[in-house]
Amino acid sequence: MEALSPTLSTPLAELHRQSGAQLGTWFGCSLPDHFGDWRTEYCYLHESVALLDKNYRAYLDFAGPDRVRYLNAILTNNIKDLRENHGTISLFLNPQGRILAEIETYDLPDKLFCVSYAIIREPLVAALDKYIIMDDVTLTDRTADFATLALEGPKAALVAEELTGVDPADLAELETRMVSVQRVPCRLGKRSPGGTASAEFLVDRAHALSLWKILLEAAHKHGGGPAGYLALSAFRLELGAPWFTYDFDEKQIPHEAGLQDSHISYTKGCYTGQEIVERVRSRGQVNRVRVTVKYDSPQPPAPGTPLLSEGKEVGYATRAAFSPALGAPIGMAYLRREKSSPGSVVELPNSSSTATVIATPIA
Repeated sequence: MEALSPTLSTPLAELHRQSGAQLGTWFGCSLPDHFGDWRTEYCYLHESVALLDKNYRAYLDFAGPDRVRYLNAILTNNIKDLRENHGTISLFLNPQGRILAEIETYDLPDKLFCVSYAIIREPLVAALDKYIIMDDVTLTDRTADFATLALEGPKAALVAEELTGVDPADLAELETRMVSVQRVPCRLGKRSPGGTASAEFLVDRAHALSLWKILLEAAHKHGGGPAGYLALSAFRLELGAPWFTYDFDEKQIPHEAGLQDSHISYTKGCYTGQEIVERVRSRGQVNRVRVTVKYDSPQPPAPGTPLLSEGKEVGYATRAAFSPALGAPIGMAYLRREKSSPGSVVELPNSSSTATVIATPIA
């Protein structure tokens, strides 16, 4: 699915600039690289609580009596059995089984609410709309209406509970609750990056600025602060967590990207691309898989750089960042299966540098 070229802006852009943040482009959106010192922000994620601006998202409502049947027939995970106020993460595939989008779906009163990426919003809406043929379903683009802020880190659940009275640790993964944060209404959702309960806040876009200020004050109170995407990217790489458009997209099928256990139901029935998914599962393997590698040079390769073994191409690099935990650059890559085991070493072209496959998460 072709992404759009214009850079989208967070509703907090001016506040970030005033605070001295350096803005960059992440997921096709203008978001903070850092707020002064990315290593300090990385420590917030590891040791206390980090406040994140997650305004790279697209939001879509699906209403009508056929909404569950419709989405269940085109997404890879089980939408039919979702409980109210719970969510699940799925893939939207083309008929050849390649990944067009990553989509979260939440069962809310009188509708299904889907969250994806603003960078693909227009082609995604067009592709989803194409499948509404005889179904009584209404798709509404709500991207301009909402914003998402998040608290992550070992103290995130504590801060969220102090602000809302709800402990995210008591919720199921991707379960949500309507809450109020100092009279700002929002929907609290649970995520657990690295197994640590964290909180996301979906809020009307008009209230994003007020909510950011409240969450920032609470984060500071607990020894944390705002974090940008340089820190978040390094942290996610250490967890082995891939990012859509960076580490997987329409070049991959789910098993290549390592998403077969997290994004797919094998009991729900038919969906677009299922034949390919089932064929791969029955065959038992794919030729190339996503791995995490550690680079022995201070400068990791650019995304798309070929990786070699005995002079022959065996894969390519995707996203990379410096890992404070390892004191070296790490990144994701796609390698032939026979070179994908931890400890396997591949070479970079026109260089004596190497990359070694490592296990994640990194302690």
